[in-house]
Amino acid sequence: MIDKKINKILVPLDGSKNSMRALEMAISIAKQFGATITGAYSINIQPHSEFQGVIAVNKELDNEIKKIMINAKTLSAQNGTVFKEKLMRGDTGYNLIKLAHDKKEKFNLIVMGSRGRSAVREIFLGSVSNHVIHSSKIPVLIVK
Repeated sequence: MIDKKINKILVPLDGSKNSMRALEMAISIAKQFGATITGAYSINIQPHSEFQGVIAVNKELDNEIKKIMINAKTLSAQNGTVFKEKLMRGDTGYNLIKLAHDKKEKFNLIVMGSRGRSAVREIFLGSVSNHVIHSSKIPVLIVK
């Protein structure tokens, strides 16, 4: 019998229905293996010169991220799963792969939604999930 242990699961979150379904799937898997979940939110920041003077948008985004993380942490706790959060800034796909491959973190699995909230839609998968699938060295589970 193959003995593959899952200790740490990375779940990209953006507040979309697909990302919440991915979290639910990750919780189900985490319960079976006694794994922890890290919910990651990556803010795709534009170059500084284009983003100056938009403090109100930053505060609103910060509040939205807090709500997403609180909901994720609550859902995980209600199901007996340890949840950690990670906030990143920059290119979302790149950040997720960098975090997933971090030797200190030692993630065993990425569970993510097929599409997030971005305005750009790919034909079958979102651009971030497509990037992660093709760049990840660890297993990726896509949830629709």
